[in-house]
Amino acid sequence: MSLYMPAHFAAGRAAAYTLIDAHPFATLITAVDGEPPRVSHLPLLLDGEALVGHMARPNPHWQCFAQGSTIAVFHGPHGYVSPRWYAEPARSVPTWNYATVHIGGRPQLLPGGDDARDSLLKLTSRFDPQWQADPAMVDRLLPGIVAFRMPIASCQTKFKMSQNKTAEDRDCVIAGLLAAGTAEASGLARCMRGADV
Repeated sequence: MSLYMPAHFAAGRAAAYTLIDAHPFATLITAVDGEPPRVSHLPLLLDGEALVGHMARPNPHWQCFAQGSTIAVFHGPHGYVSPRWYAEPARSVPTWNYATVHIGGRPQLLPGGDDARDSLLKLTSRFDPQWQADPAMVDRLLPGIVAFRMPIASCQTKFKMSQNKTAEDRDCVIAGLLAAGTAEASGLARCMRGADV
């Protein structure tokens, strides 16, 4: 796994885990020699030093876990940065600020029954804690999913938040993002301030 990483944009594992917790919807990519990469979009939750999730059984992606190399890509706040926002616009260029985490590992299929049920219930309790799953309905759902656990073998975290600019330029970019008035731009401004991911 290789992510272009200028030193001033690198962040540590704590920042990675905070971003994953706040933005758990991932792009899961598995590459097997001689085959097109398999790509699935799904929520993944941290469970100690692993990611846990599940996918539909008819999705062939899970069948290549053992033969391939897998990366889960998580995206945090991101957005366009106008050169107009810098202290000296004529000396600046447009760019895109963003936060991303790449987790590498080899997913391990979980046996059916309790492990698959736990995976499903962890997800629903995280995003819909007021919903009480009917155990009989959960039992009917389980044959249709494949649950897995992916121990974290590698973690790359990149927060490109104008760290290579002056404090004045960073303040100007934050002001420009806030003036844009969108939820995405405001989230990016908060991330640049270090208050949120």
